Amino acid sequence: MEQFRFQFGYDAPDSKVRSWERSMPALLGQLTSAGLEDVEVLVEYRLPLSSKRADVALVGQHPDGGPSCLVVENKEWSRLELVDVEHRLVEVNGAGERERLHPQEQVRGYVEYLRDFNRYLGGHPGSLAGCVYLGNATSASIAGLRHPDVPDLSLYPAFAADEVAAMRSFLTTRFAPVPGAQVADDVLASAIAPSKHLMKSVSQEISENPQFVLLDEQEVAYQMVLRAVEHAMRSDAKEAIVITGGPGSGKSVIALALLAELARRGYNVSHATGSRSFTTTLRQVVGRRDPRVKGLFRYMNAFQDAEPNYLDVLIVDEAHQIRPTSNNRFASAEMRRRGTPQADELVRAARVPVFLIDKHQAVRPYEIGTVTSIEEAAARNGATVRRVDLNGQFRYGGSEIYARWVEQLLGLSPGGPQRWHGDDTFQLLLAASPEQMEAELRRRIDEGCVSRITAGFCWPWSNPRPGGTLVDDIVIGSWSRPWHLLSNTALNGIPPFSLWAVEDAGFGQVGSIHTAQGFEYDYGGVIMGADLVWRGDQWQSNAAANRDPGLRHAGNFDDLVRNTYKVLLTRGLLGCVIYSVDQETQHMLAGLNIPELQ
Repeated sequence: MEQFRFQFGYDAPDSKVRSWERSMPALLGQLTSAGLEDVEVLVEYRLPLSSKRADVALVGQHPDGGPSCLVVENKEWSRLELVDVEHRLVEVNGAGERERLHPQEQVRGYVEYLRDFNRYLGGHPGSLAGCVYLGNATSASIAGLRHPDVPDLSLYPAFAADEVAAMRSFLTTRFAPVPGAQVADDVLASAIAPSKHLMKSVSQEISENPQFVLLDEQEVAYQMVLRAVEHAMRSDAKEAIVITGGPGSGKSVIALALLAELARRGYNVSHATGSRSFTTTLRQVVGRRDPRVKGLFRYMNAFQDAEPNYLDVLIVDEAHQIRPTSNNRFASAEMRRRGTPQADELVRAARVPVFLIDKHQAVRPYEIGTVTSIEEAAARNGATVRRVDLNGQFRYGGSEIYARWVEQLLGLSPGGPQRWHGDDTFQLLLAASPEQMEAELRRRIDEGCVSRITAGFCWPWSNPRPGGTLVDDIVIGSWSRPWHLLSNTALNGIPPFSLWAVEDAGFGQVGSIHTAQGFEYDYGGVIMGADLVWRGDQWQSNAAANRDPGLRHAGNFDDLVRNTYKVLLTRGLLGCVIYSVDQETQHMLAGLNIPELQ
């Protein structure tokens, strides 16, 4: 308990202490009985560059020579049933308990992560393995785990309390009865970097995916960044590259193309965002054939403990989401005392950090990423800065005319709302009701397009009903629809939070800024709520009409709510349908020559 407080900066939860008291003597007893008392035991082993911790990592010498590391998850559960084969979810201790990840799948992920990022273990094939120990369960109560449709998980066996002999036999296949202290020291001192095989795999995954092919002038910016990386590495200098651009300018496509090419060239490179839904989707799309690729897609708060320049290149997408610090409630006292700016952590982590940013996409009070703040962080950490501006260069998936029109409409650039004169590449329409909007977007779906409806956060948000149905929280006249799911687990065919924008079943729930930002679809419908209305000759923001607790109390609410609607209005690649619940705002929009749906 004292070491936990020292290492992580807070007291261990009572449940964790109880787990140690119950499971550790049993596990150590198994090792001793097997004659393996010299195996090193790393308790609460933190995975490199991650907040995840394995319950135990056993480290010693393999019977065939070389190092051996066994990741062990101790579970206090007494009964398990596999309830979702595809997503590998189990129900714990009977009905009423929430679904959890299959424990053997959890261990498999830890083992593969270590293989890919611990260079010492990754360099010794066969050195890594994993298992689950359920000290409160019997073999009969966990029989459901051993499902024939998940044969790959048999490589990471689960042992119940009445399977002592089987577990002891398994341990002796992994460890020789000799001291393991030196191996443990080598594991803990290992360089932390993606394996070369993983780099090759991510390059192949992205390069062969038609979604990530560069078009026209995007190639120009891509080559500029590659030259800057080569220059920084050749001159042994630290350079930060800042790429600015609006929606549709191709920032994320360029980011992934760079990730693929730099990985192919053998650079130690990683990708980071601040968006859970965006990162989850990238992991799924890019890692569809090789799940290990997912480890290269991280969150911005994953670099607190990173050694300076441990990466060659770090690509920070959606950099406007940078926060003041990476600290959360689990941050150690030392981390809180230091209070290192998150931008500094990102700059320090790589010899060449690359930031992709849109100055009008910060939509939360804690999102402080700006070109200026990144340049200041670079200066504090001895990095020169190169700028690449995509604005006005690309017409990727959208209209430059429409992008400028949106910025003027919302007062984000000078000129005020302008009449819409049309654009052959983009269709803008005004709906008289949400029913009309939905009918138009459904018609587009029938034509083979992808359509979504989003709205300002001006309605309550209810949890699903006990039967697994969503509540129609958004009520406008006789029309009502639910918000998207808040959880990252599918529910009765409804896609999880992170996949609302990319799965077909997302149409039917209304999206928010949290599911739309970072994504594009063919046609977008935007319902403007009462939090931004037109009065006289100007916009008036109304924080009281907004239901987002993190936004409504922000001192810069007016800026953030305008940025929010800018993001929502610029998700459609081919067209956008607008509707405002406020009559005066709707009248103003009608006066801008926007074609009205018939």
